[in-house]
Amino acid sequence: MTSARQSLLDLLRRKSVLYGDFTLASGRKSDFYCDARLTTLDPHGAIWLGETAWALIQEKSADLGVTPVAIGGLTMGADPVALAIAIASVRDCGPQAGPGLQSFSIRKQAKTHGRGKLVEGNFKAGDTVVVVDDTITTGGSTLEAIEKIHAEGGHVAFALVLVDRSEGGLQAIEATGVPVIAIFSRADIDAAVPSG
Repeated sequence: MTSARQSLLDLLRRKSVLYGDFTLASGRKSDFYCDARLTTLDPHGAIWLGETAWALIQEKSADLGVTPVAIGGLTMGADPVALAIAIASVRDCGPQAGPGLQSFSIRKQAKTHGRGKLVEGNFKAGDTVVVVDDTITTGGSTLEAIEKIHAEGGHVAFALVLVDRSEGGLQAIEATGVPVIAIFSRADIDAAVPSG
């Protein structure tokens, strides 16, 4: 495990992971809760997330033979994830190596004023993108983001998530033909947290 990935896991388990009795957004009950924004909005967490995810994106892009130009997902869980990765991509590429990834954010509903945009930021029809999220349970938010990108004329190369809660969401997304990278699974987190 790289030092950035290990540091990210340590921060995630310290700041974001709770065990107990929780009701999730899906209405399901769970003994595991991950408030990932406490990690993704932490400046150190953002740096480690960016480094870790950017390396995985480069590897997956090479494997699939794709060149994504932008990264984003459904607001607001995806927003800090996308920006951290975009910044890491630019820092790694440098001005001579290319533009890195741009970032965008997908609204839950299109604006009713101005240009009525559904996708905000650096995205246009025809772009090949990576869709991101902080956590997946059922995969609903990520699937919604993928549908909205397709509706706006974009192409989704693959998806990346910080934490896969291992409750079927990853498989639901991949069943649509979109590959998924999970930086951490529930098993990774459980193994890292001391029992008791």
